[in-house]
Amino acid sequence: MQNDGASTMSVVLVEQPLILVVDDELHLRNSLSALLGLHGFATVTADGGRAAIELLQNQQFDLVLLDLFMADVDGLQVMDSIIEQRIDTCVIVVSGDVSIDSAISALRHGAYDFLRKPYEPDELLLKIENALIKRRLEKENRAMNLQLGESERWYRYMVNSSPDIIYTLDGNGRFTFLNDRVEPLLGYRKESLIGQHYSALIYLEDLESARYILNEKRVGDRASRNMELRVRHNIESKLLTLEFSSFGMYEEGMTDQPARHVGTYGVAKDVTERKKAEQIISYQAYHDQLTGLANRILFKDHLDLAIAQAKRNQKMLAVMFLDLDRFKVVNDTLGHVIGDSLLKKVASRLKGCLREGDTLARQGGDEFTLLLPQIEDREDAIRTAEKMIKSFDVPFQIDGHELYVTISMGVALYPVDGESIDNLIKNADIAMYDSKAKGRNRYQFYSGRMNVSFAEKLSIEMQMRKAIDRQEFQVFYQPQIRVGTGRISGMEALVRWSSPLHGSLSPLEFIPLAEETGLILSIGEFVLKSACEQAMLWKNAGLPPLRMAVNISSQQIEQDGFCDCISRLLQEYHMDGSMLELEVTEGALLNDGEHMIAKLKMLASMGIKIALDDFGTGYSSLSYLQKFPINTIKIDQSFVRGLPSDPNNVSIVTAICAMAQGLKMNLIAEGVEKSEQLRFLYSLNCNEAQGFLFSKPLPGNEITGLLMRNGPLAPPAFYLGQAESNFQTHKVG
Repeated sequence: MQNDGASTMSVVLVEQPLILVVDDELHLRNSLSALLGLHGFATVTADGGRAAIELLQNQQFDLVLLDLFMADVDGLQVMDSIIEQRIDTCVIVVSGDVSIDSAISALRHGAYDFLRKPYEPDELLLKIENALIKRRLEKENRAMNLQLGESERWYRYMVNSSPDIIYTLDGNGRFTFLNDRVEPLLGYRKESLIGQHYSALIYLEDLESARYILNEKRVGDRASRNMELRVRHNIESKLLTLEFSSFGMYEEGMTDQPARHVGTYGVAKDVTERKKAEQIISYQAYHDQLTGLANRILFKDHLDLAIAQAKRNQKMLAVMFLDLDRFKVVNDTLGHVIGDSLLKKVASRLKGCLREGDTLARQGGDEFTLLLPQIEDREDAIRTAEKMIKSFDVPFQIDGHELYVTISMGVALYPVDGESIDNLIKNADIAMYDSKAKGRNRYQFYSGRMNVSFAEKLSIEMQMRKAIDRQEFQVFYQPQIRVGTGRISGMEALVRWSSPLHGSLSPLEFIPLAEETGLILSIGEFVLKSACEQAMLWKNAGLPPLRMAVNISSQQIEQDGFCDCISRLLQEYHMDGSMLELEVTEGALLNDGEHMIAKLKMLASMGIKIALDDFGTGYSSLSYLQKFPINTIKIDQSFVRGLPSDPNNVSIVTAICAMAQGLKMNLIAEGVEKSEQLRFLYSLNCNEAQGFLFSKPLPGNEITGLLMRNGPLAPPAFYLGQAESNFQTHKVG
């Protein structure tokens, strides 16, 4: 293709190289264009330097064949213009001047090569081919450099934007690279750490462990390690926990020699907050949150170990079951806050009576268990029991109240009173009830005759069986409110027993026996039916549909036909599954885990919501919370009671709220009795609350009146810090 003259500057859209031929002699331009055309090159011609410059400004050429001496603008000026305007092309000078000075001058002005006229066609074509190859390589090199530069910029951006520390160490363990994350996380300028040994960061007690990961020299499938190490902050006096993932770096040697270790690279992730949350959850799994004592799980672990040691050493051990006398009176007259303070002081006083190696645990409520491992005889147990009883001669001073408290204790000895964990605890419990029956403030050793005292328990059981037929059970309802609005969001169904023989009994007084005897199945079915019926009565009366929460025991949910039973209830009362929420305890989840997951998922498929009740009083790992289809977590009232003054309760509730929000679960706080508790929960974005601050449990007809008001049970302005006296609350009961 040939185009002659500056007046014809159309862009040549061809894939083959485009060459500009510049000569003021027409026959030379034409012959050169013809030669190039025969060899597959596209050409454009210019009859002088000025036309060439104009073409170069408007069109991209791969190569310029340029004559030096032309009438208007000579070749050297054309090359100067190419350089000044940074035109991307390659120039071969084709000139009749045979002097060496002309060639040198052309090369100094940027020419790639110099060809004297006349020339051989093959010589010209070879120079053109070489010039085009050079130009192609230069373009590829520039493109590669641009790509590498862009890749490096992205790499640096990603490395320095990482939320984790990225590092490399040389073979001696000294830092050779750190990303920008090290300064905001640890307070060190990264430049100050380059060349420093990693031990400058690692906490002294973790240095030995650090050597196993930061001196990583393994290869193959095991060429990496993960480990948590404590690291010192440069400015603040604190330790952070980082999770290190480390990989060895190697330099390939000769084929018959192993690769040489040259250093380590890896990532360090800040897991400090996660570790704190795990420690809180781990602690509450094995400790009582109110007193700090061991809980039942930890006590049984210690007892199991003590039995094995006693058996091996042919020694005795003692298990004591302790109960505060008339503690219910303290709770009922002075309130739960005083009651909890008393329990903490009791725990402290009991610990002061023990030997090193003894284990004191809180079973729940006002009950404690004590393990005395490897005693010589029963006299050792007697001395400890008498010392504890004697310590209670001194009254407790709590918030201006002087409280005299006594304890009743039962003692079971290994191996005479039992050789298993459950038998020893059970028999100590029986002995404790015997000491109460004999006047309290004493201790009793277990004997077989004490089983007779369970006649009273049988009496209650018989009364309970009759109560089902006599319809002595009644369902009360306690509102659950939205913390942000104060309006009712749901109801919890709670069973009460009005016994002609025993009077009005709370669930704590008969539910444990109902579970022990299996009567909980009949009682639970009654509560479920009553709750569903009441929920639909409210809905059919034109009230907004409410979520109805019902407590379900592990025995109920473990029944083979439980899901079918729930399905039939929903059909019978024409109730949408989304209106029903079933509350299960942490202990129930741990029984037959996979089977339980399947049942709960089946319930969830009906639209039913699942709530985890009394969260924090048992053991729930994060994996369980993720495996089960749980919608709601209920914070146990034992943690709410101390808010916002008790730092332990504050830490626990804060952690639970953060965890629930992270898992996108609804959160309900139980036992809210004070406005400051409510304000604190609001500050943590807790979703819902229930407790005496809003309403005590009430019969269905009284709740109906409450719902008819359609007003908030707690004013939303509570949370804005205004004085309580400014509000007219709708609290009932």
